[in-house]
Amino acid sequence: MLYFRKGRTMKKTEVYILSGFLGSGKTTLLKRILEDERRHGRKVAVLMNELGQVSIDSDVVEEDVSLKELLGGCICCSIQDKLEEQLQGLLMEEHPEVIYIETTGVAHPVEVLDSILSPLFADQFFIKGIITTVDGTRWKDRKMLSPDLQQLILEQVRNADFILINKIDHLAENEQAQLIFEMQGLNSHAQCLLTNYSMVPIEKLRNLALDVKKESSHIHLNLSTFVYQFQKPISDTGFEEFLKKLPNTIYRIKGYLKFHYSEQPFLFQYAYGMPLYMKEYMNRRLNLVFIGENVNWGTIKEQLVSLQEHPTQ
Repeated sequence: MLYFRKGRTMKKTEVYILSGFLGSGKTTLLKRILEDERRHGRKVAVLMNELGQVSIDSDVVEEDVSLKELLGGCICCSIQDKLEEQLQGLLMEEHPEVIYIETTGVAHPVEVLDSILSPLFADQFFIKGIITTVDGTRWKDRKMLSPDLQQLILEQVRNADFILINKIDHLAENEQAQLIFEMQGLNSHAQCLLTNYSMVPIEKLRNLALDVKKESSHIHLNLSTFVYQFQKPISDTGFEEFLKKLPNTIYRIKGYLKFHYSEQPFLFQYAYGMPLYMKEYMNRRLNLVFIGENVNWGTIKEQLVSLQEHPTQ
């Protein structure tokens, strides 16, 4: 997985998202992963998100690991701009081989994925996958939670690429089997592992074999991302026609594009079929980042290439 920077070929930075409800074992898993990375000698960075103003778990990260903390909000909603700034700083200053993002316990994994795919640097990332930790006892008793929290936990499982079911020593064998049955019913593509204290063979996480193509990193459950870079201005009317023909399974587009009538690019946002353009006052890389489900990105790419080849259509 390569990209180019100032004439040099660079290896893409791997990104793992650690998801899971409060107290499910994310930080314990992170500690185990970092111990393994230290043995392998890779250059690692950690981005840790806390809802509060004080970081509780940052002491699990040793001094030889680059650590960025995002406090006082969730990266999938209230502090997205800070996340972009921290990630760009890591890429420019530290050049890590891998970044681990530990989310808050109430973060929706797909919204986190959306947040980290900034058009400024999305083409420099290789999204390895979403690893979700689940407290087996909490899952068993989840009906006691509020409807919103029940739905959140379901979504964290449904959108995972790898699921660790923790605290199984508190569950009978038939209860463990029931948990596996329920979670794989929600998400048949993810591997489920029963464990205590996030004891997972790390090579299983390394072997998350995502279908990554030249400009697309595919996430299981048919959710995928696609990054396209324009080389020149395009037609505004042509682009509007392109948007009208998009399948309704494209959930999000964001990035920068330039129309032939404008000297400066526009910041473009698209969600739930609604486009938004904001004029920029400095040149940007003309990247567009797409997130969708069951989308033929080859067809989308052909349409975007056609826009460049016919800039006044």
